[in-house]
Parts: sequence; C-alpha cells; structure tokens
Amino acid sequence: QVQLVESGGGLVQAGGSLRLSCAASGRTFSRSAMGWFRQAPGKDREFLASISWRAGNAGSADSVKGRFTISRDNAKNTVYLQMNSLKPDDTAVYYCAAPRSIMSTDAEDYDIWGQGTQVTVSS
Repeated sequence: QVQLVESGGGLVQAGGSLRLSCAASGRTFSRSAMGWFRQAPGKDREFLASISWRAGNAGSADSVKGRFTISRDNAKNTVYLQMNSLKPDDTAVYYCAAPRSIMSTDAEDYDIWGQGTQVTVSS
C-alpha cells in the first residue's frame, strides 16, 4: 500500500513558480506510477501529469504542457510537480495519486490519493 501527503501549496503571484511535493510511504512506491490532478471549485477533477515507476515515461496534459513538469525521487519517496508561469486559472486543490496498475489520465484508475494542497494564483 502507498500513503500520500501533498505539500508546497500556497498563494503565489501570476507568472511565478511553485513546486509541489508528494511524500509517499510504502514499499511499493518505487514500482508505482504516479499522477497529479487538480480540482477547482465547481469543476471536475482534472488530470495534469503522470510518471512511471522508473521515471522513464512521463507526460503532461495539454492544458499545462510546457509549464508543469512531473518528476520523482524514489530514494526520497517523493513525487514533485514543478509549476512555472502560473496563471490565475491554475488556482485549485492539487492532488497526487497512485493508480491501481497502469499509467492513466482517468481519475477512476487511481485508488490511493493524498489529501490535497491548495494553490492560489493572484494576478
């Protein structure tokens, strides 16, 4: 099993950068793909990025491509989301998650979730 705790959210100025961290526990972490999602008030949960257990495969959604980058450090049991050129539309609660068995953009394929961390971007 994997337990996840996000951190690094906060209030930032538009155009700025922020790095979110997802601390994981459990022996399966190093072999688990991971994903980042976000959810704004009144909106559906949105896929952002995913990364394989070896970190050899990673990708991001079109909505954040070129601005957000997912990475992981298995030695530290941590997954990161580097967010650059932040916009007010990026304001949301950000979640990291572990899928059941495959890399996926569908939240239904993820069974372990962190508690979320709030990101607010001001203009």
